[in-house]
Amino acid sequence: MSRPHTFTPPPCAHARQLRTSRGDFAVLDASPPGAVRGTALLLPGYMGSKEDFVALLEPLSTAGYRTVAVDGRGQYETDGTDRQEDYAQAELARDVLAQATAFGDAGTVHLLGHSLGGQIARAAVLLDASPFRSLTLMSSGPAEVVEAQQLKVKVLGDALATMGMARVWEAMRALDPPEEVASANGEALRRRWLRHRPAQLIATGRLLVTEPDRVAELAAVALPVHVLSGERDDTWPVPLLDDMARRLGAHRTRIAGAEHSPNTDRPQETAAAIAAFWDSL
Repeated sequence: MSRPHTFTPPPCAHARQLRTSRGDFAVLDASPPGAVRGTALLLPGYMGSKEDFVALLEPLSTAGYRTVAVDGRGQYETDGTDRQEDYAQAELARDVLAQATAFGDAGTVHLLGHSLGGQIARAAVLLDASPFRSLTLMSSGPAEVVEAQQLKVKVLGDALATMGMARVWEAMRALDPPEEVASANGEALRRRWLRHRPAQLIATGRLLVTEPDRVAELAAVALPVHVLSGERDDTWPVPLLDDMARRLGAHRTRIAGAEHSPNTDRPQETAAAIAAFWDSL
């Protein structure tokens, strides 16, 4: 779970509902101060939300890109159901296609997904790449997460099936370092957690531990790909991400000093690398 330093968007961004053929999605929509060079759609990871990208919105919009960070169905401020089947990967991928289509011109959207969001983004591209100009996989690997993370996801899924969201949150916080528990935005993180749909967390957690390797399929799609990560990652080892980039013939960036969430660990450096890739196209 990314822990944004603030849930308050910068002045360039506003919170709104993105209306699509598959329903409304809560977004943070950041507009450039001048000419628009492109549009970007940002998908958060497991247990995350659009606020995970707050620190990227201003530098990306300043670089000329309209930047839209979205809550997927059942995430934080986007409504969802209590049926796990509604969070199947194909359903979430079709949501992404509808979001991209809502922006207008086909083939112009730069798609970026963090962690689980990267796997959903990949699934959307494999369904239909036509709305997109590029794909950036941020700390998102070729297949299932490492064994230690699989165990954590299983424990969380079992807890969600038998306990309320508030009790699960307290149990998770009891395991966090004291400095994180005392952080200024702890209450905002709690509010976000409580608004997630348990069915969404259980179903998407299952995706993380069962995802097959689809790198060859993605490599066959004629779309520029950027593989970006921190220099350390406990969910998909960095050498594995290096190898995935090689298999894809993708642009590769490692953000120094960052771990699984470069978007919150080193946002300025991360935004610069993302914008440079988009500029190169």
